[in-house]
Amino acid sequence: MAEEKQVTYTIPLRQVKTVAYTHRAEKAIKVIREYVMRHMKTEESQVWIDTKVNEAIWARSIQKPPVSIKVKAVRFEDGLVEVSLPEEQ
Repeated sequence: MAEEKQVTYTIPLRQVKTVAYTHRAEKAIKVIREYVMRHMKTEESQVWIDTKVNEAIWARSIQKPPVSIKVKAVRFEDGLVEVSLPEEQ
């Protein structure tokens, strides 16, 4: 039996504004990875971020990432955590 844990998080990205504007999108990806690591209790090598999440962060260029982002995190039984955008209902 596959034991999956699926959770939707709204991740605040306010702290991204504290870094130089040329590094904000990169910092936003790091913040997402750290948030998922903390809440799903896993390590950095086990977190996989979907390209759609990356595109959502970079949509308004490197200087203006969103203030928050809603993501869906799914942990599989082997420990891998996949982070993606939630499907629109």
